[in-house]
Amino acid sequence: MDIAIVGGVAAVAILLIVVTSFFVVGQQTLAIVERFGKFVRIAEPGLNLKIPFIERVAGRPNLRVQQLDVEVETKTEDDVFVHVVVSVQYFIIPEAVYQAFYRLEDAASQIRSFVFDVVRARVPNIEIDDVFRKKDDIADAVKNELALVMGDFGYGIVKALVTDIEPDANVKTAMNEINAALRMRQAAAEKGEADKILKVKAAEADADSKALAGRGIADQRKAIVDGLRESVDEFQRSIPGASPQDVMNLVLMTQYFDTLKDVGASSATNTILIPHYPGAMKDLGAQLRDAMIVSQQVGAPNSGVVQQAAHQAPPPQYHAPHHPIG
Repeated sequence: MDIAIVGGVAAVAILLIVVTSFFVVGQQTLAIVERFGKFVRIAEPGLNLKIPFIERVAGRPNLRVQQLDVEVETKTEDDVFVHVVVSVQYFIIPEAVYQAFYRLEDAASQIRSFVFDVVRARVPNIEIDDVFRKKDDIADAVKNELALVMGDFGYGIVKALVTDIEPDANVKTAMNEINAALRMRQAAAEKGEADKILKVKAAEADADSKALAGRGIADQRKAIVDGLRESVDEFQRSIPGASPQDVMNLVLMTQYFDTLKDVGASSATNTILIPHYPGAMKDLGAQLRDAMIVSQQVGAPNSGVVQQAAHQAPPPQYHAPHHPIG
């Protein structure tokens, strides 16, 4: 019975020795092996052997890239408080695992302290509007400072990123209002420029239209004059002894009654005509004839004829009151 107990105890002891002699190290991980508290070696990933009860695994440093987010509250050059979030990506250098494990107790706290120091040294020299534009400069300064210091402790810095810049809520509201006002001013300027272009184009179009209309009226009047001249010549050839004055009286009478016909054909007109009794045509013709005579005498070399014609002009005749038609 005693032999069986002793054998069982020996088997358990052997099993315990075998179990504690082997250990496994995962991928992207190293194991620090110590013997009686003294560093012995670094175990690579895979199955490893150690002396039971004499050697132990003191730590398993992780070789993966890790990220630490640090939020820093600081003040800008124009006295605006901002919260800056810096994300630092770091890793343990495989060749410097000993330094990383034994020389630095808390790497995260050390990195956080350096980030605070760099950010609070850089941002107070930058105005709030420039902080957003110079965030890459701040990140590069953090990375360079950490790489210089943390390299001695066995840590490498992959990247430092300024992931967020959060000013005070009132400052953010003021910045948004300034931006909105600036955009409204630009929109008003663009709208005013567009209205100016439209008005200039409309004025140019109106000027061109009036020029064309004036040219059309001039051409129309020229055609009327040419037609009247041809009518007078034809009338004189057809009726011997007819004077140009008779022809003009007839043409005026014809145009006058054509006008009466056009006015009467419209139900909504506000045209006012000169006296329309038959004798008025004679008075109208006389007035036109006197006007043409005076205009011809004005262009004559002897201006005294104009004055004599003006003194000999007959007194104004009485005309019947005008009657609106239409």
